[in-house]
Amino acid sequence: MPSLDDVTLQALVADWQMIADLAFSDLVLWVPDVEARGVRAVAQVRPTTGPTSLLVDVVGTFWPAGRAPLLERALAEAVTLDGEPDALGRSTQVVPVRRAGRCIAVVERRREAPGLRSLGALESAYIDVADDLLEMIRRGEFPGTVAPELTHSARVGDGFVRTGPDGVVRFASPNALSAYRRLGLVGDLVGARLADVTASLVDRRGEALATDEAGSGEVENANGSLVVRVIPLRAGGAPGGSLVLLRDVTELRLRERELLSKDATIREIHHRVKNNLQTVAALLRLQARRLENPEARHALDEAVRRVGSIALVHETLSQSFGDFVDFDDIADRLLRTVLDVAGDDPIQAERIGSFGTLPGGVATPLAMALTELIQNAAEHASPDHLTLAVNRIRDRVRLRVSDDGCGLPADFAVESSLGLSIVSTLIRTELHGTLDFESRPGQGTTVSIALQV
Repeated sequence: MPSLDDVTLQALVADWQMIADLAFSDLVLWVPDVEARGVRAVAQVRPTTGPTSLLVDVVGTFWPAGRAPLLERALAEAVTLDGEPDALGRSTQVVPVRRAGRCIAVVERRREAPGLRSLGALESAYIDVADDLLEMIRRGEFPGTVAPELTHSARVGDGFVRTGPDGVVRFASPNALSAYRRLGLVGDLVGARLADVTASLVDRRGEALATDEAGSGEVENANGSLVVRVIPLRAGGAPGGSLVLLRDVTELRLRERELLSKDATIREIHHRVKNNLQTVAALLRLQARRLENPEARHALDEAVRRVGSIALVHETLSQSFGDFVDFDDIADRLLRTVLDVAGDDPIQAERIGSFGTLPGGVATPLAMALTELIQNAAEHASPDHLTLAVNRIRDRVRLRVSDDGCGLPADFAVESSLGLSIVSTLIRTELHGTLDFESRPGQGTTVSIALQV
């Protein structure tokens, strides 16, 4: 189990892309050697909002004691220290990471020279918040012991709002303002209480923006959806407002709803196809009952079974999400049909191994092939026992249908049987697999199939 120090550092690293972006700086995390022989770089992050000052990764770099005085002093005294700018004007700052009153690591902040251009309002707001967060790290007030939720998380560039201790917006980035206008905001955010504005636009969950507590969630109305994260800030140990990050996920939610709608439509299509196939099977059964010719009646009965195997796959697809089905259930239901056609001499049937999930395009022809093999064995081999053995390794499936019946006749040919001709066509042509027959006179028959799924 990781120590509390490790948990704190993991939470910091999970969140420090945000700090690097706000600070326009590279960040390097240095931890003391367990034997107090020096310090080692264990993580680094580059800003996405500006140029990097670290062209080479420094993770794994070890400085022996005495070689990194600025880092060692910050660790020993738990104070934030500024280094002298280098020849190119790049600045360095070292910030202690505290937990339970102890300095457990330091964050080195490296920034490119700002140049002659003065900072704009957005950049100044970013840096002010970065300074607050780094000071909170020094005081042990940030981060918490829980890493932030990364799924659909808001980033600094997606939308940035700074509020005061009273919850009133002091600064809102253009992207944040655009996100709120997507929800229906008229006017400006600056000067308004963010929680009140949100509550007026959204019927529910406006309280998720309470600026005195850390939290994240999603606010939405008929016009749009926003992912929101609130990080309370502290200045000198007192409440200093909040950093609110926003991300407009309206288009993402629309696509998700479209996918759900399409998935439901596809399942409904499979359901209707299954119903239509069952209707066809019922009509064939009615027609068979009216026939007096045994051969014609037998042919219609076989057609009913073939239609039924296709309907079974569509029924399974109508109950699943996506175009994949659990083929084990289909195979077990097909095996049970052996008992229905066996008449007065019941046949014991079992499956060994698992098919797993198969694409619908594979499941339909494979179900038809199994139907023919099971039916052929039950009718012609007169077995007492039938086994379906399956071996699947990744996307390679091998299966054997074995019975203990009379075996194949000496003059056996696949072409002589309509059912086996159908099996051969399905396996070799549609599924691009292999089909082999092995017979032991008086001891049974094994049909082996290998295919790629």
